[in-house]
Amino acid sequence: MTLALATITPGKPEIFAALQGEGASIGRPCVFLRLSRCNLACTWCDTAYTWRFEGDNRPHKDGIAFDRADNQLVWEEAAVAEAIHAFGQSRLVITGGEPLLQAPALVRMLDHLFALGDYQVEIETNGSVVPSEALAARVGQYNVSPKLSHSGNPRDLAIRPEALRFFAQYPKAFFKFVVATPDDVEEVAALAAEHDLPAERIFLMSEGRDPETLRARMVWIADLCLQRGYAMTDRLHIHLSGDTRGT
Repeated sequence: MTLALATITPGKPEIFAALQGEGASIGRPCVFLRLSRCNLACTWCDTAYTWRFEGDNRPHKDGIAFDRADNQLVWEEAAVAEAIHAFGQSRLVITGGEPLLQAPALVRMLDHLFALGDYQVEIETNGSVVPSEALAARVGQYNVSPKLSHSGNPRDLAIRPEALRFFAQYPKAFFKFVVATPDDVEEVAALAAEHDLPAERIFLMSEGRDPETLRARMVWIADLCLQRGYAMTDRLHIHLSGDTRGT
């Protein structure tokens, strides 16, 4: 059985050690596993190489179509677990793409990994897919990033009430909303009210792929977080390494 992984360079899987750059675990040492494939298509996505392959005409502001052979790698689940374990970190962040599209394979990979050592597992998800019971039993934390209207996704695809209900009731699920304007924060507040998302588990994060854009937007985001009772998160990896793979 296999997992579809993203690549850092052709033939090299995007598995790497770094500090968590966003959300509730920001600053913590982790090993990251980036998976390929996504059910959504955000126009500002900074990992479009995980889904916008040649022949995929979903819109993206960069307009780049990536070669699948160079940007996707299929590996045996046990080999993925061994590669993760080799980094010597105890916290694993599974990101994408949309990891929950490969839930059965992730369950098997995590069982291989847990046989090698003790791990705290986080999954970063767009919040449109309900995790399987088997996967939920193996995951300690979900970093849920529902996509707002400015992402360009149809609302009925991006906002799935049954998935948001699951995460709202899961005590270790944190909601991270990417915002570019104050109007986006109004949309966050409306979604939180409609789907009973706890304010104390909501983070606002600037949409941006360079430090200057992040800093400029964080000024007004901070004020709105104070008004709404939300937390604000930076994108630490952008400041440290820029918008690059494997960071």
